[in-house]
Amino acid sequence: MNITSFLTDSRKLIYVLGGAIGLMVFIAFIFIIRSFASSTGSATSGQLTVWGVFDDPSTFDASIQAFQKANKNISVTYKLIPFASYESTLLNALAANQGPDIFMIHDTWLPKDIAKLAPLPATAPGTSAPLMTIRQFQDTFVDVAANDLINGGKIYAMPLYVDTLALFYNRDLLSAAGIAVPPKTWAEFQDDVQKLTKYDQSRNITQSGAAMGTSSNINRSTDILMMLMLQSGVQMTSADNSQATFSQSVNGINVGETALQFYTDFANPSKAVYTWNDSQDYDIDAFSAGKTAMIVNYEHTIPTIRAAAPRLNFGIAPIPQPTSSDSHTYADYWALAVAQQSKNPDAAWAFIDYMTAGDGTVPYLNAAVRPSARRDLISQQSSDPDLGVFAEQALTARSWFQIDNSAIETIFADMIDSVNLGRLSVQDALRDAESKVTVLMSGQ
Repeated sequence: MNITSFLTDSRKLIYVLGGAIGLMVFIAFIFIIRSFASSTGSATSGQLTVWGVFDDPSTFDASIQAFQKANKNISVTYKLIPFASYESTLLNALAANQGPDIFMIHDTWLPKDIAKLAPLPATAPGTSAPLMTIRQFQDTFVDVAANDLINGGKIYAMPLYVDTLALFYNRDLLSAAGIAVPPKTWAEFQDDVQKLTKYDQSRNITQSGAAMGTSSNINRSTDILMMLMLQSGVQMTSADNSQATFSQSVNGINVGETALQFYTDFANPSKAVYTWNDSQDYDIDAFSAGKTAMIVNYEHTIPTIRAAAPRLNFGIAPIPQPTSSDSHTYADYWALAVAQQSKNPDAAWAFIDYMTAGDGTVPYLNAAVRPSARRDLISQQSSDPDLGVFAEQALTARSWFQIDNSAIETIFADMIDSVNLGRLSVQDALRDAESKVTVLMSGQ
């Protein structure tokens, strides 16, 4: 072989080897890029399942479609679970590792469900900051949401709306009794109840001034009592939430006893404000039928009343207060949370952030007809004849730490019944209930 041929063959070999090495480098580069995309793609891709309660899928359609349009690699499916079986269905699914990525929690559920939830990550994908800071949460949503959904400096859920207890009143019955405006204080409420209540010769109630005082035939009886306690200044639990304290005095006043006495007096035939008992129809039915002049309930009751009595002339007023200078009511709402077992937590939180931001929440609120949890939308709803009162009340709504809301509801209902049936005095009924709630909180 001459030197020329040798050099030519050597060059060919170098070209071949160089091409092979280049191809290997290119393949390795593609592999690295794909691996990186795979490791970071959970923030911007994935299939999400959302479980909700009460809200028809149509209320989420517009928001989901807009979110998917902006996040083409994320697919969202919403599933409505009936309220009666919602919690048991959810718990069974989570136990079987077949639960949703996102599910609604009631505002009282965080204490018992916190271990099932993935909090908002400390940093959003591709950034050094979270989707929302604690300060931003407090500035965005009403105070009660921060109290209920933040624990240990971590955000566990974001609210879709905040409903509150308000006063529903029959305009015609109040006018007939010479009452020009609904009561603003509980003292005025007591006076109006006496004007509105009618009896027959045997002192049977033929027209009730208000549905107050019992447990089983009042839709949200325990919420009303809890609200009265909070309005009275009751400290429902100790500072560390280790025990119930609602029988303890505040500034030397037995405020818990006062609230329970106030509530049960409306079902006591010996009291001037006697207006209700266990033989009355269910409160929403009685109000719809024009048999009772006032009830206390949430905004979501409006469609039920209108469906039952389309021509009923009723109004909605802020909940009465201990004094004219007070302004507190009780909150009830659902929030979106991410399941601890979700395979796409970053994508799930991105969806929640969108749903509770303006672009996502406005279509939802309009479709579901809910009062806003966002401060910046409350003024837009304040003039609405149905939503206005509830939206404005959300700013000063309250709740309290409940380790097991269902069990506590039963305890409070039993406390009301114990007083009404004469089984226990107001003081003893309150202390008995407090002891039972403390047992729940201690996990015994």
